[in-house]
Amino acid sequence: MQALKASSFTPFQLNLNSTTSFPKPNLYFHPNNENSISCFPSIHNQNAKFKLFTAISPSVTTESVTPFDENEKFDWYAQWYPIMPICDLDKRRPHGKKVMGIDVVVWWDRNEKEWKVMDDSCPHRLAPLSEGRIDQWGRLQCVYHGWCFNGSGDCKFIPQAPRDGPPVHTSKRACATVYPSCVQNEILWFWPNSDPLYKDIYLTKRPPYIPELDDSSFSKSFIVRDISYGYELLIENLMDPAHADREGGRPLDITVTKLDVNGITANQGPGRNTFVPPCMYYSSFSFGGPHGKTSAESSGAVQEKPSAEKKKKAILVFICIPVSPAHSRIIFSTPRNFAVWADLIIPRWIFHLGQNLILDSDTYLLHVEEHKLKEIGSYNWLKACYVPTKADAIVVAFRRWLNKYAGGEVDWRGKYNGDLPPTPPREQLLDRYWTHTVNCTSCNLAYKGLNAFEVILQIASIGVIGIVAAAKQGTLSVVASASLLMVPYLAQIRISPTSGFRIPDC
Repeated sequence: MQALKASSFTPFQLNLNSTTSFPKPNLYFHPNNENSISCFPSIHNQNAKFKLFTAISPSVTTESVTPFDENEKFDWYAQWYPIMPICDLDKRRPHGKKVMGIDVVVWWDRNEKEWKVMDDSCPHRLAPLSEGRIDQWGRLQCVYHGWCFNGSGDCKFIPQAPRDGPPVHTSKRACATVYPSCVQNEILWFWPNSDPLYKDIYLTKRPPYIPELDDSSFSKSFIVRDISYGYELLIENLMDPAHADREGGRPLDITVTKLDVNGITANQGPGRNTFVPPCMYYSSFSFGGPHGKTSAESSGAVQEKPSAEKKKKAILVFICIPVSPAHSRIIFSTPRNFAVWADLIIPRWIFHLGQNLILDSDTYLLHVEEHKLKEIGSYNWLKACYVPTKADAIVVAFRRWLNKYAGGEVDWRGKYNGDLPPTPPREQLLDRYWTHTVNCTSCNLAYKGLNAFEVILQIASIGVIGIVAAAKQGTLSVVASASLLMVPYLAQIRISPTSGFRIPDC
């Protein structure tokens, strides 16, 4: 992506045990969190699962791929997945989303004052609850037969049930399925397992936390876009800074320093890029001022003293969501501690114009590439692709991680037959209304406003034409009346509002 042109990144720490609802995190990881990782691993870690490498040679493309390791299996359904930034969710209505092949409905429970994530299926006749509404008591009501549910999934009302009959709405079969959910970094996350055992999973394992997204000294703006190619290609594209400078490219020195089931870290120049599976990939860069602590490092007991010469810093945060085969979603943000005023005075949709243009630039070729990779198989990626330079180091590392720990691809649990949908016309692939505008509160408001303004201009233009014509006709009528008193012949002149004076035929 164009945003990855920055070649100097300064590392910052990812804390997996913090939330916007709790006090700021400490600098250690929760002891119960088995998947916690350090973002500053030792380059000489003796327990590393892979040999660290600083260069990619042609032999890498032909070596055998490490088989899937059942003892270190990455469980796709034991992770937190983001759904949407809360700035793009409307509390007045339910929203239907798909993540990991699961159709969910997101709605605001005003009684509990929390966002709820439920299975998008009414237990009555399986109608999508996302097509329903929020009733006057703050319950989610199915649009089909009016069944109502509270935030715990309990059915509170069945219109067709007799008032003096048995309370059929209290049956467990009448309950809607609820998933654990939380809001962190102003993003709604959910846990894709509705088993009651995971009801309080947030207390022991939390989504990846980016301190800068909650730091008031950083400005940030989210963009969400549905992508017409799969999660694996989306991750690769974001990990690849070389394609952003394809015209006058230069060698890139990328060194992978850690690769295990918990993710990947790589150095690019003096900085570091980090992948926290399954969704988070981030980088940071800083410039100007003295070298100081990152906000993550200063979030403990000792706070960094304010300084007029504080280093300027920006973070590139890419959150990649597997939706279904050949479909993914990206949540992108660039928190920064400089030019903060820009987000306060410039509408968010203005930034989205350029960001969408960047996303458009690779959409078609990656969609086509995905179909080619499907034919060769995910485990044959290293054999089919020739990756001889360091610029591809982190992309190769991601494919190694995917093959060794995650089964080579997203685990859809048999929901799909393995085939990719056919390639639609290019114009459909690049459609922005259904992939972004309709779900973005800023762009949707601007779209409706511009459409209304267009109608107003059309009406105003018709009115102006009428006024000009009427004024012209009125002016000429006065002139003609005066002329009739002086020249009888002029009495036969016809006046037209469009053509002016016209002498009748003799």
